Amino acid sequence: MRLVFAGTPEVAVPALDALLASGRHEGAAVVTRPDAPAGRGRRLAPSPVAERAREAGIEILRPARPREPEFLDRLRAIAPDCCPVVAYGALLPKAALDIPRHGWVNLHFSLLPAWRGAAPVQHAVLAGDEVTGATTFLIEEGLDSGPVYGVLTERIRPDDTSGDLLTRLALAGSGLLAATMDGIEDGTLHAVPQPAEGVTLAPKLSVEDAAVDWTAPALRVDRLVRACTPAPGAWTVFRGERLKLRQVALAPERTDLAPAELAADKHTVRVGTGSHAVRLNWVQPQGKRPMPAADWARGIRVAPGERLGD
Repeated sequence: MRLVFAGTPEVAVPALDALLASGRHEGAAVVTRPDAPAGRGRRLAPSPVAERAREAGIEILRPARPREPEFLDRLRAIAPDCCPVVAYGALLPKAALDIPRHGWVNLHFSLLPAWRGAAPVQHAVLAGDEVTGATTFLIEEGLDSGPVYGVLTERIRPDDTSGDLLTRLALAGSGLLAATMDGIEDGTLHAVPQPAEGVTLAPKLSVEDAAVDWTAPALRVDRLVRACTPAPGAWTVFRGERLKLRQVALAPERTDLAPAELAADKHTVRVGTGSHAVRLNWVQPQGKRPMPAADWARGIRVAPGERLGD
C-alpha cells in the first residue's frame, strides 16, 4: 500500500522504521507537527519523525493545522491508500480522514476502550493497572472511539515509570502497526467495534496535576512520581523553591513521620505521607541537575522537623 505516516515525537519513530523496513508498503510522505523550540537555546528544531523522514528521503508535510487547504490538496495529490498514525498531536478533520481509501489507522498505547485520550500510559501507571497494551484502530471523529484492528498486552512492572513503559510499548506496537497494515492490504483484517463498557479517559497531565500531595498514601505518591516521569515531572516545594522528584521508593519501616516531614541521615532521605514513609532516591532542585537525594540533603543540611510542600 501507499502510506502517509503521521507522527511527531521520538515514540513514533519505531513504528515509522518498522513500516519502512517491511518491504510491503511504500512510504510516500510523513505528516508531522511544525518545527518547535528545543534545547537550552530554544532554537527551532524538526520533530524526531521529521528527522527520520529526512534521513530516509521521504517528503515531509508540516501543516500548522491539518485542515489547511494547501495540506489537504497535497494529501489528495499523494493519494495514499492508508495513513498510519502514532502520536501525531493534532486533531484530524473529516476532510482529511476521507482522503485515504482505508482511512487513518492509529496506534494507541492502551487497551481500548480503556484510557482514551492524550496520556494513556501515564494514567495506567497512576491508576495502578497491572496490565496495559497497545491498540490499532480506525480513526473516527470521536475521541479514540473507532473500531479496533488489533491489540497487544504488556505487564506494568512495579518500578515502571511512564517513560519506561512507553518505550516498551512503542517497540512492541511498531510490529502491531506493521501487521495491521499487512492485514488491511490482504483483506484478512477487519475492524471490530469497541465495547460500550469499560470506557475511561486519559487527559493530558498538567504541571499542576504533578504536584505531590503528602497527605495521600505512600502508594499513591509512588504512582504519581512514576506516572509523571519524565513528563511533566512530579514536584513539591522546599524552602520556597520547587523540587522535582525523579525517583522514590516505599519505606514502610517508617510510620512515625508526619505527612511531608523529612528525615535525613548519611545515606537516606525519607518523607512522611498519609500512610508510611517514602524514600527519596533522586531529586532535582530548581535550576540544577538531578542528583541523589542523600547528596541534596547533605548540601542543604536538612534540619529536624523540616517539611516538604511549605
